[in-house]
Amino acid sequence: MKYISAHKKGLLKQQITAAKTRLEACDLCPRMCGVNRMADELGTCKTGQWAWISSIHAHMGEESPLVGINGSGTIFFTHCNLLCNFCQNYEISHQGEGRPVDDNQLAQCMLSLQRDGCHNINFVTPSHVVPQILSALEIAIDQGLKIPLVYNTSAYDRVETLQLMDGIVDIYLPDFKFWDSGIAEKTCQAPDYPQVACQAILEMHRQVGDLKMDSSGIAKSGLMIRHLVLPNNLAGTEAVMTFIAEQISTDTYVNIMPQYRPCGQVHQIEEMASTVSAQEFQAALEIAGKVQHDGIATLVKTYL
Repeated sequence: MKYISAHKKGLLKQQITAAKTRLEACDLCPRMCGVNRMADELGTCKTGQWAWISSIHAHMGEESPLVGINGSGTIFFTHCNLLCNFCQNYEISHQGEGRPVDDNQLAQCMLSLQRDGCHNINFVTPSHVVPQILSALEIAIDQGLKIPLVYNTSAYDRVETLQLMDGIVDIYLPDFKFWDSGIAEKTCQAPDYPQVACQAILEMHRQVGDLKMDSSGIAKSGLMIRHLVLPNNLAGTEAVMTFIAEQISTDTYVNIMPQYRPCGQVHQIEEMASTVSAQEFQAALEIAGKVQHDGIATLVKTYL
């Protein structure tokens, strides 16, 4: 794993120092709260010096290249910097269900998942805890961690923070939630989400390239993108797929997902208060398949 090489060269330690410095007037994510998290001041993500986790387990419901036989070793971080009002993990992201862990405890979580045979360590909602992940990783490497790392994110990530993970993360798994800034404002109070996500995903692809798998179909490195279909085509599927094809790669792994349901406080938005119908999901697939770029139709059909 390339993070082992980064550790041996001293690059990981440099990135830890740089990341922790950023916590003192936190600018890790686009919210740019500016609070001193090292003194446990809290901003949008409600996370201070230590990361919080809600659960760790071998997840069998992730994309098949991550799951394999033994599952993806997920570490679900509590709290979030994006805070979608339709979040299916509302109790975790908004209400703070979980417990704080220090760097050593987080490292032991990684090592435990590796001992259980998981194919990777899957950091779920990591954007606000990059310094804590890096610090724990240093400990885990010294104790034998050697499986791929997955950065599983909403894509509401600053490029400057993602650069701290360059040479560390093996697999990026961002969402591309919506193309319209008005929907982003209504659901997340983040009208800049589309622009931020575009730049973040471009940086992720620059770091790791297209998805690469071993002979058993297990992901080893690269970019995977999720796109959740929303009712009334509010996700902007055609624009998202066009961006991926034109700006990222026509060989991008894309998972178009139909499992939206109105959770949290999304009932306040009339056009999002229903589930996605089979017809709407099929329409999203057809939209993606009609994007006229070489490879895009294969991209969509292969990975659903």
